[in-house]
Amino acid sequence: MLKHAEVWAAIDRLAHEKGFSASGLARKAGLDPTTFNKSKRMTRDGKLRWPSTESISKILHATNSTLGEFVALIGDADSGGVYRNIPLLGLAQAGANGFFDDAGYPVGGSWDEIPFPGVGDPHAYALEVSGNSMEPVYRDGDTIIVSPGASIRRGDRVVAKTVEGEVLAKQLRRKTAHKIELQSLNADHEDRVIELQDLEWVARVVWASQ
Repeated sequence: MLKHAEVWAAIDRLAHEKGFSASGLARKAGLDPTTFNKSKRMTRDGKLRWPSTESISKILHATNSTLGEFVALIGDADSGGVYRNIPLLGLAQAGANGFFDDAGYPVGGSWDEIPFPGVGDPHAYALEVSGNSMEPVYRDGDTIIVSPGASIRRGDRVVAKTVEGEVLAKQLRRKTAHKIELQSLNADHEDRVIELQDLEWVARVVWASQ
């Protein structure tokens, strides 16, 4: 699984390879210069603080780096991070039959693969975004990592599939015993309320990359 020290070490390595300090890299990506300071990596009460997926995406974009390159930096960390191939599918294809079982786990032999660090979920998979329906959060060509085994809370970004085969990537606004409320990531697209009887599965987005 991903380790806190490994991810931060990868950010430091990326900054060094591109000729920046940690604060210089943050500034290059349009972030607050203190975003990656060592003092920001742990809270005052000693809890680990992780970099956000948005900040990782921004530094990859700013340095013209790929997810695979960042993964390699994690794998080279002193603590010996390990990554594996996980299934990859286009988001537009995900609604077709034969790619998921009833629990939302990837099945079948038609998936491609990409390297990614272990995320603690053997059923994790990647979806490649197409179109502009999720802008500005996710853009055409972005890759999102989905973990069917991850717990879901209000405010999480999720992928949901209805029993009719529709696949949605939105933000969880509320979940009750009878329905799930999803907020669109793009203001031009409507929010959705889905009865649980009409929902096949929902899974959390745990990583995103440009």
